[in-house]
Amino acid sequence: MEMNREKLCTSKADVSSDSAYHCSTCHDDDEWSNTSRGRAKSRSLSASPALGSTKEFRRTRSLHGPCPVTTFGPKACMLQNPKTIMHIQDPASQRLTWNKPPKSVLVIKKIRDASLLQPFKELCVYLTEEKNMIVYVEKKVLEDPAIANDDNFGPVKKKFCTFREDYDDISNQIDFIICLGGDGTLLYASSLFQGSVPPVMAFHLGSLGFLTPFNFENFQSQVTQVIEGNAALVLRSRLKVKVVKEHREKMTVQNGIEENGVVSTNIEKEVGKQIMQYQVLNEVVVDRGPSSYLSNVDVFLNGHLITTVQGDGVIVSTPTGSTAYAAAAGASMIHPNVPAIMITPICPHSLSFRPIVVPAGVELKIMLSPDARNTAWVSFDGRKRQEICHGDSISITTSCYPLPSICFQDPVSDWFESLAECLHWNVRKKQNNFAVEE
Repeated sequence: MEMNREKLCTSKADVSSDSAYHCSTCHDDDEWSNTSRGRAKSRSLSASPALGSTKEFRRTRSLHGPCPVTTFGPKACMLQNPKTIMHIQDPASQRLTWNKPPKSVLVIKKIRDASLLQPFKELCVYLTEEKNMIVYVEKKVLEDPAIANDDNFGPVKKKFCTFREDYDDISNQIDFIICLGGDGTLLYASSLFQGSVPPVMAFHLGSLGFLTPFNFENFQSQVTQVIEGNAALVLRSRLKVKVVKEHREKMTVQNGIEENGVVSTNIEKEVGKQIMQYQVLNEVVVDRGPSSYLSNVDVFLNGHLITTVQGDGVIVSTPTGSTAYAAAAGASMIHPNVPAIMITPICPHSLSFRPIVVPAGVELKIMLSPDARNTAWVSFDGRKRQEICHGDSISITTSCYPLPSICFQDPVSDWFESLAECLHWNVRKKQNNFAVEE
């Protein structure tokens, strides 16, 4: 499933390559007619009506202007950019639909949690016997003794398709995902798909549950509603991270003598570069690791050095991750539909170093400062933790593969409900009113 640009104006055909930089407002009618090869002239719905015209233009539901070109006044327009990463819609217009009825579902259960065994069995029986779905589960889930030794669950278990993390690729075999657990279970589901992610339905069976809006009591009707395609979606943007390491190996050198006169047997020599890529839903955390020294890393934005972080580290998070580690470090909380990347320092040695929000799509690059006393460590959604040395780099930008999370009500209501229920946002005893005097 590739992510295509959303068509906001269905009455127009796609603009051809030779007319990509023309619009009906910025050019004469004759020129536009020739360029559009005989197509009917039309103005952008966001443009103001012409003088003397009684026709009113309806305001669209999109946060951006409609296709093909956004106009500003009678002469100005936005130059089309073929490198557009994602097009942001009005949250209320994001609805789930199916091109074909879904047949396969991936069920992800939190490991080492006995309280989830019964809900897991009930859900799998319902999906296989009632809905005739092909159920995929992780192989280590079925190795749980409580599942392996259950004779009643045996016939259902034989119908499962199993996979192993980092070994089997199931990205093109899953229609949608059901998570049983907490927020960590949803983060794990995101890590399994380094490209396009199927819709995710997350049930709150963990400790926090900020990202899991569904309760399990009425799972039959809720799953049926999702299968029928009648549900709201929130597109949670992810970060595309590329780690480039200067690959070094130790080699034995003859007659190698250090300054103190001791014979050196091993030296490190650069023999190439190692490149690793990750899709991150919450945040990328760069910290000082086990060292007692401050971390000292340079942060570049689109190739320009913007600051040097001196402190315990820095957090680069998505709007979804703004309510996680970044919020604990003093950052603001951002709604998932806001196209942005947040940069939050961890215990900085500067009182004026405040968290900042940069536009989605910019490229951030983090490297050790040349005069840094120690190395740094990086982790991605709390996983794949590794050391960063001098010469290594971490490139971060917005991924074109968001995680489509199915909403219980709608993107706005679910988010504020999670703030109130999970984080107790703005919860306090109300102020007493003045007594009415007779």
